[in-house]
Amino acid sequence: MYAEERRRHIASLAAVDGWVKVGSLAERFAVTSETIRRDLAALDAIGAVHRVRGGARAAHSYQTSEVPLADRNRSATEAKLAIATAALDFVPKSGTIFIGAGTTNNSLAEFLGQTERAADLNIVINSLPGALSLASYGLDNVQLLGGTVRGMTQSIVGPTALRYLALQRASVAFIGTDALTVEHGLSTADTQEAAIKTAFMTNAEKVVVLCDSSKLGRDYLVSFATIRDIDVLITDSAAPDSLVTAVKKQGVNVIVVQR
Repeated sequence: MYAEERRRHIASLAAVDGWVKVGSLAERFAVTSETIRRDLAALDAIGAVHRVRGGARAAHSYQTSEVPLADRNRSATEAKLAIATAALDFVPKSGTIFIGAGTTNNSLAEFLGQTERAADLNIVINSLPGALSLASYGLDNVQLLGGTVRGMTQSIVGPTALRYLALQRASVAFIGTDALTVEHGLSTADTQEAAIKTAFMTNAEKVVVLCDSSKLGRDYLVSFATIRDIDVLITDSAAPDSLVTAVKKQGVNVIVVQR
């Protein structure tokens, strides 16, 4: 595991459990205590945690800065691919599905395009890269929402997209999120992104959230759903046990995949 990925997991653990210990982290990640201390110093420098004697405690603040899509594509790639693969089990044989924006959802679109069942679905998507992946397999049943393309995420947002979604119904919505906590729910940095995600969820019979462990325990400024609003959460094996248990207690089916 690279230092950057390990540090994201440490920040997530601190956010979920409230604090972390150097010794426990060293054992969990199979590195030295000195390596963990360097990790905590780096996280403290960017405000992700607050260092204390023997470990660190959570930094309770809502994040507002976004990570560009190109950088997201290089983050937690193994986990995202495993999550996208597991999400295929929730794709129906026919009918309409929604696929939201995000790197993990883009992988889902890529994998779905390779299946025979894709041709029997009506696929509504607001991700430009995801739509292009589906179209590359010769599908003519993909509806890319109209509206404004956000350069940061290459997703389609705005009133035109929302008006169209108000007339649509789907059996399953596959949603990504920038952050997830039990208290603040699912959140993102941009209000327009949040509005599209909410519309997808409102007009779907089942909501499946694709969220790698680096996003767990984090909070962004704009909350677009509570934990109880979702039906399924697919995450990876680095997810803190305490958060997985808490989400399950809210009646959510949690699928934990091996990276």
